Amino acid sequence: MTDREKKELQLAAVRVREGILTATHGAKCGHPGGSLSAADVFTYLYFKEMRIDPKNPRWADRDRFVLSKGHTAPGLYSALANRGFFPVEDLPTLRHLGSYLQGHPNMSTVPGVDMSTGSLGQGLSAAAGMAKGAKVLGKDVNVYALCGDGEIAEGQIWEATMFSAHYKLDNLCIIVDVNGLQIDGPTAQVMNSAPLDEKFAAFGCDVVWADGNDFDALEAAFGCFHANHGSGKPTAILLKTLKGKGVSYMEGQVGWHGKAPNDEEYAQGMAELAAARAALEV
Repeated sequence: MTDREKKELQLAAVRVREGILTATHGAKCGHPGGSLSAADVFTYLYFKEMRIDPKNPRWADRDRFVLSKGHTAPGLYSALANRGFFPVEDLPTLRHLGSYLQGHPNMSTVPGVDMSTGSLGQGLSAAAGMAKGAKVLGKDVNVYALCGDGEIAEGQIWEATMFSAHYKLDNLCIIVDVNGLQIDGPTAQVMNSAPLDEKFAAFGCDVVWADGNDFDALEAAFGCFHANHGSGKPTAILLKTLKGKGVSYMEGQVGWHGKAPNDEEYAQGMAELAAARAALEV
């Protein structure tokens, strides 16, 4: 990745984070913390990694993305809007009565959403089905699923992983946002899933750890996924991230898992992101 490409991704990630704040502030509810921790991987997927066409969201040969941790819809919506799937100006309508941007992704109403999600644990099964379908049809389609580290406690995650290894779905990329915090507190205390790498390896995956808030690390991790094609093994990318990344008062704070910024907090966060953008535009 050139310096210019990385700077473009960094700038896009700032815009995605601005959209997350704008959406949750407009809704007066939502989940900014985990959306912000995953903002860089949303950006990398939609601005570099995936084969997609915003002008043709239902293109049959597109890569697929499933947001298994569906409550972080503000992050997905912001990435989609900034990528051109629908107007950025619609983000503040999040969760409003009559808006097509509801609290969890709806594939029937939101351009670019490939699967309706929300009930934790189920998204990965849908992604595995998509990957299996692509294999049956002989399609060169990659499927990406983003899970939360709190979500990993759901048994269906492991059923889907076992299915994916059994059917040799090397076109499936399982991504886990390992920010260490869930709604009830630190994941290590609520339901300790460590060692995640050994668990996914035992279930038949090729496993990669990466810094999920660093674009060079993301490029290397997804490079491993592509190198793994033909192996018959799904790839699990475990991303170490910071909850609330990019907004100082949200960083590492479990309380921002599921609440929106008020007017003062919104202004502060947007000012911090504007400063980050200005620094990158120098």
